[in-house]
Amino acid sequence: MTDAGTHRPARTLLVGCGALGTALGERLVAEGGEVTAIRRDASGLPAAFSTIEADLRHPLSSPLPAFDAVVVTLPPGTGPEGSIYPAALTHLAAALPARPERVLFVSSTRVFEGYGSQEFGGSDGRAPLTEADPTLTTGERGDALVEGEQLAVDLLGAIVVRPAGIYGPGRDSLIRRVREGAAVDHERRTNRIHESDLVRLLDVLLRADAPPALVHAIDREPVRLSAVVAHIASRLGVAAPPQSEGDAGGGTVLDGSLAHGLLGELSYPTFREGYDEMLAAGS
Repeated sequence: MTDAGTHRPARTLLVGCGALGTALGERLVAEGGEVTAIRRDASGLPAAFSTIEADLRHPLSSPLPAFDAVVVTLPPGTGPEGSIYPAALTHLAAALPARPERVLFVSSTRVFEGYGSQEFGGSDGRAPLTEADPTLTTGERGDALVEGEQLAVDLLGAIVVRPAGIYGPGRDSLIRRVREGAAVDHERRTNRIHESDLVRLLDVLLRADAPPALVHAIDREPVRLSAVVAHIASRLGVAAPPQSEGDAGGGTVLDGSLAHGLLGELSYPTFREGYDEMLAAGS
């Protein structure tokens, strides 16, 4: 299945609308859709978007209009104020006149962080984690994401999307670390996805006739971080960064078969294509 489906939304609400939501919204507008973005500060958003400035930690001052689709890309927020999800999702659901036909909740593979102490992949480890595996968290952020996923499903009937290691233009922290020679954990198992492939996956899920309830958004090659930083270093013509102190390893290996079946060929099937393009563009 590749970019298929007949549910193209005419009106989409983007909740949070940071870099990912903006990129998706621009794609939807280019396809002829209407996009409304809601966030606390709507300045800087594309002129083609309608905007609503609101802090969803509090009830909205007026009801929302009807939307065909809603995409929630809010970060969980932790610390003294706690997770944003219980208040934000409750207030969002209460402000909508009816449950939209399609709702996406963008979570994170951080919900599997507790598996990081176990071996995955290869002949000596267990199989990569699939959408059928239970979450296992170790901290506030992971707990908040799991809570947010469940609330989004209960309140809005959401499809949950879990990206891993989003990178792309403007998301060049690893390139900067390699350039600076900052230490990294070479043994850490990593999964990632280029932002443009993630945007295309979200678009496909908005339009799919029979979408899955949960999808892992990753590219086709989970690897040790050593492989990624060595590749970047070779392209930059610098030495690979040193190994960070402390316990080496951790991380997980995820199965992305479901997402790959939805997308077909990825624009950036591995980290090599993505980082090479970023470096060629001057990142």
